Amino acid sequence: MRSVSVFGATGSVGESTFDLLMRQGGPAVYRCVALTGGQKVERLAEMARALQAEVAVTADEACLPALRAALAGSGVEAQAGHAAIAEAADRPADWVMSAIVGAAGLVPGMRALRHGRTLALANKESLVTAGPLLMRTAVAHGARILPVDSEHSAIFQALVGEDMAAVERIILTASGGALRDWPLERLAAATVKEALAHPNWAMGPRITIDSASMFNKALEVIETREYFGIAPDQIEVIIHPESLIHSLVGFRDGAVMAHLGAADMRHPIGYALNWPERMPLPVARLDLAALGQLTFRAPDPARYPALRLAFEVMATGGLAGAVFNAAKEVALDHFIAGSLGFAQMAGLVEASLARLSSDICLGKAVGGLEDVLEADHLTRIRAREIAAAMQVR
Repeated sequence: MRSVSVFGATGSVGESTFDLLMRQGGPAVYRCVALTGGQKVERLAEMARALQAEVAVTADEACLPALRAALAGSGVEAQAGHAAIAEAADRPADWVMSAIVGAAGLVPGMRALRHGRTLALANKESLVTAGPLLMRTAVAHGARILPVDSEHSAIFQALVGEDMAAVERIILTASGGALRDWPLERLAAATVKEALAHPNWAMGPRITIDSASMFNKALEVIETREYFGIAPDQIEVIIHPESLIHSLVGFRDGAVMAHLGAADMRHPIGYALNWPERMPLPVARLDLAALGQLTFRAPDPARYPALRLAFEVMATGGLAGAVFNAAKEVALDHFIAGSLGFAQMAGLVEASLARLSSDICLGKAVGGLEDVLEADHLTRIRAREIAAAMQVR
């Protein structure tokens, strides 16, 4: 029986993973080792009972009594805290879904790799903050990383049987988010509710806002370089409002392979869960005749400054990715809290990169996980200081 763990089980990717595990037989087919979540303890307990998990962990220690109560009599162990999440990653599991949002997903993902697991990686921040370290760890311990972001799963699938030396470019598609057709002068006044109104995807609130600002795509640009080892000048981004082409790979003979599919995260999750086989998945089949057309346009640099910052981060290398991501998370926190305007988020990230370049050597090679965590911690302190000095406008 195949053993699985899901980190970030109560988020949108975790919910889709749970759906597929249950559809494919649940506890009759899979031995569930660990499920982790945040404050949605009732839902976490419901999932743990359904999959007969060995342990359920909430990141919020204050939620432990509620989790224990919800799991009473189930035989599922209840734990809480980030240390408990990291320890859950040490438990033997054949396949581990890394779907915790943000830098918090880095430590459990690294722990799983050190045990030689197959890591289904939906936590893009891991590659952004510590890409070379993550990939080295996988190689050193005989582990495997399978991409779960729809874009990187699409690239991975398009490259099956291909030689990376023949790849000329990789094109990431972006929906453009909820505000893609707004006049530029209106962006500064965009509210959280407006940024959350994604036209195509049903995702968690943080990734949905990141889609509107294009910070999500900026992270994916860096992730593409780290995962596939391609040069930054071979990576392109194109706005594709329909969100049906998830990525394209261009080859040196001029051919371009595009991966198409419905806007449903169960496809990339299912591909990683069943890899190297393809199994039937409960996703809509495309009707191209009914669709009629696919449209594209170049991203406006003035609308999406996050993309420029991503390429600057790649040029710097080293710890710049960790600083970029931490500052982005702080900027998003302040926007959600109402203390920073939508259009100010990129400014905070850019100011943080400039500030941290004087505090640490951004381009220095990442020696270990401690370097990344230290840079992340310091960046959050500096970014909050910068945010406090900025006024919403």
